[in-house]
Amino acid sequence: MKTRVPVVATLIVLLAAAAMVGLGVWQLQRREAKHALLADFARNAALPERTLPMPTPDAALFSRVTATCTAPSPPTRSAGRSEAGMSGYRFLVTCREGFVVDLGVASDPRLTPAWSGGFVRGILTRAPDPTSFIERLFGARPHPAPMIVPATALAPGLSASRAPDPASVPDNHLAYAVQWFAFAAMAVIIYAFALRRRR
Repeated sequence: MKTRVPVVATLIVLLAAAAMVGLGVWQLQRREAKHALLADFARNAALPERTLPMPTPDAALFSRVTATCTAPSPPTRSAGRSEAGMSGYRFLVTCREGFVVDLGVASDPRLTPAWSGGFVRGILTRAPDPTSFIERLFGARPHPAPMIVPATALAPGLSASRAPDPASVPDNHLAYAVQWFAFAAMAVIIYAFALRRRR
């Protein structure tokens, strides 16, 4: 007696495999967009200094900028690394103008850097994202503020933070695409073996 192919199960497997292939294609498209963005980052490093405020889309990151920070907020701490490679606490302040300034890195978390604002020169990047994983699950959209990382520490007791480097931007979309294509192939192969055993 010939065994019939289960229609519902087959449709589920084929739809799942098609979704995985779609995710793989999407990762390849994101890879092309990321490469274009990385090319922008590399060009930005050679451009003349620009003055904030200015539009700060992602394509403007890693530009050399200058700005004047007024009424900086009390410093907050986050994990950081100095230009010399020392791990420690990075101290950040938010300026009235809406951007963040990296004051530098210290090994002592009890340090309270004193900086009243003023002229800043450095590299444009994004401030650490304060959006938690739970908030993202409920649809919160992160909007990290633009941040300037100066080449020298701005307060006593601090060391200059490591300069932002375009090479540190992750470019793993090809690996993700290969994983999704592999998952799709495995799903179809495993289901084909299951049908063969059923017959």
